[in-house]
Amino acid sequence: MLSDYFDAMHTQDMVKFDRVFNENVVLYSAQTGELNIRPYVVYREAVVNRESPESKGEARNEKIIMIDEISDTAALAKVQLEMFGGVMQDYLSLIHIDGRWQIISKIWERVGDVA
Repeated sequence: MLSDYFDAMHTQDMVKFDRVFNENVVLYSAQTGELNIRPYVVYREAVVNRESPESKGEARNEKIIMIDEISDTAALAKVQLEMFGGVMQDYLSLIHIDGRWQIISKIWERVGDVA
């Protein structure tokens, strides 16, 4: 599932996007000093309407920092990826439902710039 997540973020493959994100997902960030909340519909529209890192010729540099499996149906993953000139770290809350793992919430932060 995390491989599909990295693919979706880099290529903006919306089939993979829809597979990894639960339709009830909410994204959160406060890096501007204000709480930024994006529900699935808003986030999906933004992804569809932006130029992908792949089409901009950006290199892929992704890693899984940590996975904590809480139970057979709940887990937390911390991942890092580079896109749009930034180094991003995400905390992904995962649920196992309908026979697959999906992201139910995402907290993200830009932690640096691509060297």
